[in-house]
Parts: sequence; C-alpha cells; structure tokens
Amino acid sequence: MTPHNRSLVNGLTFVATLGGLLFGYDTAVISGAVSAIDANFIEPLNLSETARSSLSGWTVSSALFGCIIGAVIAGWVAKRLGRKGGLLVAGALFLLSAVGSAYPELGIGPIGGMGPRALTPFIFYRILCGVGVGIASMLSPLYIAEIAPSQIRGRLVSFNQLSIVFGMLLVYFVNWAIASQGDDAWIKSTGWRLMLASEAVPAALFAGLLLCVPDTPRWLVMQGRSAQALQILIRLLGHGAAQATLADIEASLGVQTDRVAPSLFAFGSRVVVTGIMLSVFQQFVGINAVLYYAPLMFKNMGATTDTALWQTIIVGLANALSTIIAILTVDRWGRKPLLIVGAVVMAVAMLALGFLFQARLVGVGALCAVVIYSAGFALSWGPVTWVLLSEMFPNAIKNRALAIAVAAQWIANLFVSWSFKVLDGNSVLNDLFNHGFAYWIYGAMSVLAATFVCLYVPETKRRTLEGIQNLWSRSGSTA
Repeated sequence: MTPHNRSLVNGLTFVATLGGLLFGYDTAVISGAVSAIDANFIEPLNLSETARSSLSGWTVSSALFGCIIGAVIAGWVAKRLGRKGGLLVAGALFLLSAVGSAYPELGIGPIGGMGPRALTPFIFYRILCGVGVGIASMLSPLYIAEIAPSQIRGRLVSFNQLSIVFGMLLVYFVNWAIASQGDDAWIKSTGWRLMLASEAVPAALFAGLLLCVPDTPRWLVMQGRSAQALQILIRLLGHGAAQATLADIEASLGVQTDRVAPSLFAFGSRVVVTGIMLSVFQQFVGINAVLYYAPLMFKNMGATTDTALWQTIIVGLANALSTIIAILTVDRWGRKPLLIVGAVVMAVAMLALGFLFQARLVGVGALCAVVIYSAGFALSWGPVTWVLLSEMFPNAIKNRALAIAVAAQWIANLFVSWSFKVLDGNSVLNDLFNHGFAYWIYGAMSVLAATFVCLYVPETKRRTLEGIQNLWSRSGSTA
C-alpha cells in the first residue's frame, strides 16, 4: 500500500465533501418552504388550477435547470479556474442564492411588500443555486479523486455521496426546528425565509475553508506548474511516491502536444459513452422519483400526512446507512460488483412494488420494498457512479468528458422528476395498474443497468488515475 499523509488527505476530503453537503441541503431545503411560496407568490395571482400547478412546479424545479447549466460549464470552469477555483465559485453561488432566495425583494423593493412580483427574482436566485449545485456535483468528487491515493480513492469519493445524504437529513431537521418556532401564519411570513437563509451557514464555512486548501496536482501539471504540483504530491504521498506519480501524470498528458487539447474521442468513443450511460442509468432507475415524491408515494399507499413524513425519514435513514456500507466496501469488493448487485436489488424491489400497487396490497410489504430499493441504490449506484465518473476519464479529456456526463445526469434527473408526475397522475394507467406502472419501468431500467455494467464497464479499483487510462482504447476494449 502506498504510504500517504492520512490527516492531510482526510482534511482535504472533508473540505471538498462540504460541496456535496450543500448539494443535498439545497435539494431538500425547498421542501419546507413550498406551501409558503405558493401562499405568498402564486395564490394571489388567481390563476386557473392548471396554470397555478404549473407555475408552482416550475418554481420548485427551477433549480434543476440551473444544475444543468452548472454541469455544462463546470468543465470550462475546472480547466480555467482549477478544481479549487471552481468550488469557490460554487460556494459563492450557494451563499448568494441562500440570501437572495430568502429575501428576493432585497435591493428592489420592501421585504415582504412586493407580493407576487418577488417571484421572478426568487426563481432567479434558485437557478443561481442550481448552477452552484451543478458545478459542485462535478468538482467535489473530482477534487477528491485527484488528491486521493489509489487504494482508498473509492472510499473517499463515496464520502461525497454520504455528505449529500447527510445534507438532506440535516435540512429536514433544520426546517423542522424552524417550523416549530411559530404557527402556520408565522411560517408563511417569516419561517420560510429562515429555512432558505440557513443554507448561508454551511455555504460560508465551505467558501472559507476552500481558501485554505491547495488545488490538485493534476490540474497544476495541466497548467505547466509541475514544481508546485510536486510539492503538493510530496505532502500527500511522500518523496518517493510523489516523483513517480508526477511522472505518470506528465506522461498521461503527453497527448496534449503544444498545449493543444486532444479530441474528446482521443481514447475512443466508449469511455465517453460509458460515462454518459452510467449517469443516465443512475437516474432512470427512478431514485429521484422516490426521493422527491416519497410522501406522495406513501399517501398513494393510504398513509396519513404525518405517517408519510415519518416513512420518508425511514427511507432517508436506510439511504444513509447503506451509503456507509458502500464506503466500507467499494475499495475491497470493487465498483463493478457493487453496481451489479445494487441494480439487481433495485430491480426486484421496484418490480415487487409495482405488483403490490396493482394488487392493492400496499401495507408493510410495500414500505419494505421502498426501503430495500433505497438501500440497494445507496450501496451501489448512488456513490459508486460518482466514484467511476471521477476516475474513469483520462486526464487529457477529463474536464470535457466529465462535464458532459454530469450534464446528462441532470437532464435525466429532470426528465424522471417530470415524467413521474405524468405517469402517476394518468387516470388510464391508474385504472389498470393503481399507481404501479412507473415502478415497473424503474425495475426494467434496473435490469438494463445491470446488463450494461456487465458488458461495458471495466473494474477500476486500486488502479492509479493514469493506469485507468490504459483500460480504454480506440478498439473499445474494457481490459
């Protein structure tokens, strides 16, 4: 095992995973403010039911459009500003959007006095936050992968997924604590603003700590700053391993003759297509339909609102515990076995859930199916996809290829989130399948995901980032 500076590696990983925490925090914080946003900005417009629902849906999901934008530009940001610089941009966007979405009238009108006119700046700030999420979703795991020793890289990158899950759980408790300070009227006037503003605390901590960390050695070599990269590698790995690693990095970048970037397909098309398909399958197995609409799912099972919220927390806890299992096993069992096992577990759980809905047997068995599905995702496709995306692309094309894969993931996320409401609200499908049709689709997608991994995804555990480059060739061999 290559020796390394454990405390430094862990410290840098912790700072980078705050980007993941903010990813999860922002995804979930809006849930506590939806009713207040509707009451303050949308209901006074006196729109038709369809128009009102459409505007409310756009307001809540507008951050996803920002995520797509952030993912698209993340590669350029990572190349121009570095991994650290890009994360600083994300941190600044998180901080700005937290204050702006809490007080959208700031600078343009009286706080609380603009009514529906404040909706446009509110959506603007939510999109800004989404841009920050899109950038952080790419650069946090990338930063960790580029500073981590190969033998523990999978575990350290998986901590980013755990931080995402923890960020979601944390904001649920923050929202609950704020809501408990007053009645519904207070929440609609003041509480919702505090919920959204609370994101400023972890955002400020993230930005402040980033000022104290270095950029990654691989980016520094790409900028022709090999001497500075060597100093960081020495701090991370020690003198002997640092020299060898620097030589490997410089060799892997040799394709960039005269500093001209190679074609995106310089290592064949398979590596790029594999990255895109991993991202798409991670969403097409239906995880965000479960996470975003879990209360609705449980209400379809006949649960009351309170019971549905508690059942949602059970799913969240299963997600967190299973992510810890992935952290402990991804560098021992490998990426490929975890993805295959997880996809099989998800397929069985989703197909069973679909049948239970159709048969109207939506009691404890259906809840167990949802928990098993969530656990299957969390120990496999949740963290492991990010591990693979952060390490699989050759250095010379990493910025562009990873940006494309992450953008594809957010587009797939948006499609799944939108299509679930369409499928679940279709009266014809519900007459035939009683809300179960969507889960059959997710089960089928899980089967296809397992098949794809078996055929096209190479095993990358314990390989250096430069060694992984040798797994890809123009012939499409997966070694």
